[in-house]
Amino acid sequence: MTLDEKGVIANQALTRQDLQALAGSDQINLVGCDLEEADLSGLRFVCWSFERCNLRRADLSGAVLEGSAWRSCRGAFVNFTGANLAEAVFSSGDYNNASFRRADLNATSFNGCKLTGADLSHSRAIDVRFDEVLLVNAKLPGFSFRKMTLRRLDFSQADLRKCDFRSTVFEDCSLREANMADARFDGADLRGADLGGLRLMDARLFRGATISRDQAGRLLSELGLNVR
Repeated sequence: MTLDEKGVIANQALTRQDLQALAGSDQINLVGCDLEEADLSGLRFVCWSFERCNLRRADLSGAVLEGSAWRSCRGAFVNFTGANLAEAVFSSGDYNNASFRRADLNATSFNGCKLTGADLSHSRAIDVRFDEVLLVNAKLPGFSFRKMTLRRLDFSQADLRKCDFRSTVFEDCSLREANMADARFDGADLRGADLGGLRLMDARLFRGATISRDQAGRLLSELGLNVR
C-alpha cells in the first residue's frame, strides 16, 4: 500500500490489514481503490474521503465514518449497518441494496445517488438530506421530511410507512405505488409529485394536503370514477 505526501492512496486493492494501521488517522483520501468484499467493520475513518472506489459488498458495519465524503463510488450491497455516518456526504454514487440499518445519519446528505432497494430502517436520521436521489423500493419507515423541499426524489414502491411529510414541498418527485400507511401529509404541497397507483383507501392520507386539478382528475380516474 502506497500513501503519498498528500494523504492519498490511489488505484490500489486494499484489505482490512492494509487500512487498519491508518484507521485512526483523519483525512485520508482513497481514490479509485478496490474495497470489494473487504471487512472494514468497526474501524475508524473519521473525515476520510472515498472517490470512485469499488465498495461492492464491503462490510463497514459499526465503522466510525463521521464527516466522511463519498464521491462517485460503486457500493452495491455495501453494509453500513450501525455505522456512524453523521455529517457524511454521498455524491453521485450507486448504493443499490445497501444496508444503512440502525446507522447514524444525522445531518448526512445524499446528492445525485442511486439508493434503489436500500434499507435505512431504524436509522437515526435528524436533518438527513436527499437531493435528486433514486429511492425506488427503498425502506425508510418513520423518516421525517417535515417542512423540507424535496427535489427529484423517486420513492416509487418505497416503504414510507409512518413517514412525516407535514408541510413538505414536492418538486418533480414520485410516490407511485409507495407504501404510505399511516404517513402524515397535513399541509404538504403535492403538486410536484407523481401519485400514480393510489388506492381509494390511501386517499385519506392526503387530507389537508394540496394537489393540482390535473392530479385530482387523474386520481379519480385511477380510482375508477369517470371525470368529465
